[in-house]
Amino acid sequence: MPIKVQNDLPVRDILEKENIFVVDENRAMHQDIRSLQICILNLMPLKEDTELQLLRSMSNTPLQIDVSFMQMSSHHSSNTSPNHLNRFYNTFDELRDNTYDGLIITGAPVEQLEFHEVDYWDELCRVFDWSKTNVTSTFHICWGAQAGIYYHYGIDKRKLSSKRFGIFQHRVMNRKVPLVRGFDDIFYMPHSRHTETPSDEIHACDELVVLAESDEAGVFLCMDRSGRQIFVFGHAEYDRLTLDGEYKRDLKKGLDIALPVNYYPGDDPDKKPELVWRSHANDLYSNWLNYYVYQNTPYRWGQILDESKRKQAASKLTAGAFEFSEGSGI
Repeated sequence: MPIKVQNDLPVRDILEKENIFVVDENRAMHQDIRSLQICILNLMPLKEDTELQLLRSMSNTPLQIDVSFMQMSSHHSSNTSPNHLNRFYNTFDELRDNTYDGLIITGAPVEQLEFHEVDYWDELCRVFDWSKTNVTSTFHICWGAQAGIYYHYGIDKRKLSSKRFGIFQHRVMNRKVPLVRGFDDIFYMPHSRHTETPSDEIHACDELVVLAESDEAGVFLCMDRSGRQIFVFGHAEYDRLTLDGEYKRDLKKGLDIALPVNYYPGDDPDKKPELVWRSHANDLYSNWLNYYVYQNTPYRWGQILDESKRKQAASKLTAGAFEFSEGSGI
């Protein structure tokens, strides 16, 4: 899949070395293609790392994607150069008049704060509200999922007794929903967080459908019944060495950090971690882009489906348009 990025975005060179098809602005201008407009609200401190992870995750579909990056104006980012932010990021106020086929809201290292204590919480709430009218489907990640589900459904997070950190086993809970098409019954995903959104409260919310869950890590994936709000409580986008970097960073700071579970072979941090989640991560992003963005979005930019058409599309996506039997092997 071609990903359209700004000509001088630093991670472009890395993507090209990985044989990921990247289209620069000049080439894209000469193509008569309606690319999907995807906005990434990047709340992570190391923004270039997250850019690379997400662009890589979206690279496994034939759809052409035009990516924009958003930052919060009410927060000062000290871990990314001002030059990078000024060149490649816009604030919400600068983008709020646009419509997007998809929006990704990343996690953020603020989970131990109450939501209202986060310095950009009011601005983020405006983004959540705006997404209901200006975005076809929103994909929330980790703390972004906790914040989104709290804003939209009032389900608060709670602190864990110890950090949930490592690679956890999950089971698909609702195979008929296309977001998990191609998933095995059992799959693995990374988690890295100090808080959780209680699984029992998610299950009790009639507006939400749980699609994947872990006995150890809780709900991994759920969505509203329209597919417009999708919540991922782990980190499907993580690279092989992301948890390794987090673990060694915290050790260097002298923090009380346990080994990430099920990560290092033989629990030996000197050994290279095995990558066991990439194929399902690719499926997750490809399914989201295909079924919930591309197939639901209007052709003309700026058009948002009216409510009757949305409900009709939602019923197809959640009530059996794709009838996969347990014995089908799909």
